[in-house]
Amino acid sequence: MSYKRIFDIDAWKISTTELNKEDLRLQESMTSIGNGYMGMRGNFEETYSGDHHQGTYISGVWFPDKTKVGWWKNGYPHYFGKVINAMNFIGIRVLINGAEVDLYTDAVTDFYQELDMKEGILRRSFTVNGQVRIETERFLSISKLELCLIDYRVTNLTDQNMNVELIPYLDADTKNEDSNYEESFWVEADRKVGEPYVSLAATTKENPFGVERFTVNSTMGIVTDNVTSKKIKEAALFAAVHYVYDVAPQAAAAIQKFVIVTTSRDMNTDQLIPTAESMMMEAMNKGYNLLKEEHVNAWAERWDKADIEISGDIEAQQGIRFNIFQLFSTYYGHDERLNIGPKGFTGEKYGGATYWDTEAYAVPMYLALADKRVTENLLRYRHNQLAGAHHNARQQGLKGALYPMVTFTGVECHNEWEITFEEIHRNGAIAYAIYNYTNYTGDTSYLVNEGIEVLVEISRFWADRVHYSKRTGKYMIHGVTGPNEYENNVNNNWYTNKIAAWVLKYTMDSLSKVSETRTQELGLTESELAKWSDIVEHMYFPYDEELGVFVQHDTFLDKDLRPVSSLAKEELPLNQKWSWDKILRSPFIKQADVLQGIYFFGDQFTLEEKERNFSFYEPMTVHESSLSPSIHAVLAAELKMEEKAVEMYKRTARLDLDNYNNDTEDGLHITSMTGSWLAIVQGFAGMRTYNETLSFSPFLPKGWTKYKFHINYRDRLLNISVEQDEVKITLVSGEPLTMELYGEEVVITNESALVTTIAS
Repeated sequence: MSYKRIFDIDAWKISTTELNKEDLRLQESMTSIGNGYMGMRGNFEETYSGDHHQGTYISGVWFPDKTKVGWWKNGYPHYFGKVINAMNFIGIRVLINGAEVDLYTDAVTDFYQELDMKEGILRRSFTVNGQVRIETERFLSISKLELCLIDYRVTNLTDQNMNVELIPYLDADTKNEDSNYEESFWVEADRKVGEPYVSLAATTKENPFGVERFTVNSTMGIVTDNVTSKKIKEAALFAAVHYVYDVAPQAAAAIQKFVIVTTSRDMNTDQLIPTAESMMMEAMNKGYNLLKEEHVNAWAERWDKADIEISGDIEAQQGIRFNIFQLFSTYYGHDERLNIGPKGFTGEKYGGATYWDTEAYAVPMYLALADKRVTENLLRYRHNQLAGAHHNARQQGLKGALYPMVTFTGVECHNEWEITFEEIHRNGAIAYAIYNYTNYTGDTSYLVNEGIEVLVEISRFWADRVHYSKRTGKYMIHGVTGPNEYENNVNNNWYTNKIAAWVLKYTMDSLSKVSETRTQELGLTESELAKWSDIVEHMYFPYDEELGVFVQHDTFLDKDLRPVSSLAKEELPLNQKWSWDKILRSPFIKQADVLQGIYFFGDQFTLEEKERNFSFYEPMTVHESSLSPSIHAVLAAELKMEEKAVEMYKRTARLDLDNYNNDTEDGLHITSMTGSWLAIVQGFAGMRTYNETLSFSPFLPKGWTKYKFHINYRDRLLNISVEQDEVKITLVSGEPLTMELYGEEVVITNESALVTTIAS
């Protein structure tokens, strides 16, 4: 497994002393920041004329790109939804004695850049042409989500007075780098320049699909002094303030740039600038230092509950903190209209939309690390989009609800058929998240109100999507793509069949918690429920008696089965070296497929069944999905394959930091970053919550001397510490808890910590 590491190893920082021009896109991705409301790649404020990816993104602001092409068929989505590159509001042009600073062409020395994950602040410092020292820090406030702050200083290193010009600007003439080939999405809506603030608003261009247009406004305020002259600069989609300074030797020209971003998602367009100006006045009255203190304190509060401390392996420590930081920078549950895009605010790949990753991989982490309302908002996001899911099912001539593979509104907007309408297993993940939330929190209120409606409509889809095979007397599901996207249009994918049957049964079991009136409102009939029961009882699950494994799909065993170790090193990654046709015909697996089902429903299988399936499928898995390593780490840990579990943890924890898949320059793998948390907490610590019972079975990875973490569980806060000789569980707050440790029932109270010897 090859890697590329361009940042130093540090427990709390992503730092470098190199301006890496050859890998600047990679550097930009890994220094991305966000606050759930907006975010950006780690772009420079100054001009950089070399190759890089300027990217700023606003939550929920997107555009429907036309997808109707020559092979368009009935039922195909009419557009491909995508996040769009929004206004660049961080820019500051710098001129020294009339010459503009360009970090690509100028001589840059003493370069230093750090992303301080503890404080949520991006900092840089460097010398340009031996003349000036530039120092800057930037953050997107998590205590005032509309606010971006930049502290910028240019120091004269010469022995003569120097003319310094600083031009902080707003630029909405931005473009996407994806399939639109440099197409612009913005038209100017409003511009207000003068004292004391500068505002620029842009609206997404018209589209033929009836999708709402979005307007984004940025209002800029500047704090500076010792200005020689000042003037306004403006043009279409552009506004700036031009400051000129006469700077003495060893003195500095400095500005603090305040930016407030408001959007039409939250208010009428005629209120965008007035509201931003009001917010700006409040922010500037508080001042940079107090706003920074509030931001840093808010991060401290998050870390106090979410941090995983690792002793003995600083690479592992950096990896888990980087992933938690980027996840919380992308989503922290403040708005039920939002979700977690696979690239977050770090790039445009995958369209910035919602995938099944949220329900399958992110929900467990957020349940444990944040207030349960955060996860409840993720569930409400899907309930709010139920009408779109109905539309998707009708597009295929089916009943019920088909939740989209890719969406902003609930309507499917992905442009690959084999993903859009074959990878229907994601419908099961939506239902599983409802189960996961209810089982973990013990709170049934969402289930019996909004959740049951979602479950029933998903069940109606599955009941219509299956067909009955008279020859075998079994229900089957043909023409699907399982989690392994390196196979398309297969019949009876084991995982899809498994989760479909599980959803039907879970829905029927959940109806016992629902009032008779609610059941009647859902329009359920005895015959409908009888059909669901028959499907559950007679679903077909491919199985091979000789191998003792669940078969990935009907014809999987007919392939030329061989392990990944049989491939030459230069053939990997397959998705970058092989044709798609060759990949589809191969036995190689992109990510957990059968093993995904065994992970979800682990209490339904014996250790022997898990071991046989893991040993059969993992050697054929190339892990070219960022979602793959974590599932394998959890299962390997349970099977006491500790070396494999640690290998998979390293792959998921440092996937982006070490660029394992050679694609991080496109943006970070945000949703799969939960995998490092899953690998530690569910893998190494063995946390499970089957049958509403919390349990742990920890081990200490080789090379580690200790790890500890907190979890929220049913209105309790627990601290779990694992060292070489002992496991210690402390009830930090909440009522006493009966749980299991290494299979034995124990009671945790707040009187004293539970301490036991670590199992061998």
